Amino acid sequence: MPYILVIGSLNADLVVRTPRFPAPGETISGGDLAIIPGGKGANQAVAVARQGTSVAMVGRVGSDSFGPTLIQNLQNNKVDTNLVQISDSATGTAIIVVDSSGQNSIVLSPGANDKVTPADVDAVYFQDANMLLLQLEIPLETVIHAASVARQNGLRVILNPAPARSLPDSLLADVDILVPNESELKLLSGQSVTDIDSAASAARTVLAKGVKTVIVTLGSNGALLVTDERIAHIPTFSVDVVDTTAAGDAFIGGLAAALLKGKALEEAVRYGNASGALAATKFGAQPSLPTQDEVEQLLRR
Repeated sequence: MPYILVIGSLNADLVVRTPRFPAPGETISGGDLAIIPGGKGANQAVAVARQGTSVAMVGRVGSDSFGPTLIQNLQNNKVDTNLVQISDSATGTAIIVVDSSGQNSIVLSPGANDKVTPADVDAVYFQDANMLLLQLEIPLETVIHAASVARQNGLRVILNPAPARSLPDSLLADVDILVPNESELKLLSGQSVTDIDSAASAARTVLAKGVKTVIVTLGSNGALLVTDERIAHIPTFSVDVVDTTAAGDAFIGGLAAALLKGKALEEAVRYGNASGALAATKFGAQPSLPTQDEVEQLLRR
């Protein structure tokens, strides 16, 4: 059966809602603390699984109380966790502040995610997978190795370059689809990104580094698909935003699942837009990720 492989992070998200973000040195009151399963890798794995697609997770959790909870949550969402290991360290955590408009501010403590190594990648049997999803919340050397091995085994490689950082051209050359947001694209291209035209120009600069396709997520402005042959702006769906946490992960999960099911690239981007829009209507990371039925209902509507 075709399936998607995700190599990346698993975090316990410590989330608090506030009226606004505090200024430096300021203390403000917030709502009750919520502890929610997260991590960009795990979020994308769950996002894929909720679209009815087979997915396996490769990563590490710590030996604390968060670790078993994160693994069980993946299993509850029908994600294969046979390649999730337990390290003698703390589980990765993310401290997330969500303001009244649904925007978020995040501080990561990588914990066991920093212990995901190229040797972990070498323990994976790539031949049975069709697609690899990667992010940047594990060591860069591991991401580079995973993309290279996946390319050698004929997998389609999708990289979400978040958190934003500079990347070597050798990694970009192994990427089929790069999915940055505007700030990540600005860093990778060295160009200002302020509107659709400047995003298209910056994306073409990244294409010249060897990436096959760039899909820029533009928040409420949808997504921009850029290849050597074409540029297409795909609008998103109007929703009442509650919390944007994991909306980008929902987009990637929806995009990947749609591509695996044989949808054309532009149609898959539209499916990703619907997935991301729905995620923004609910609080939290993984609890907000939509199901296949929910996405299809929004597309029909």
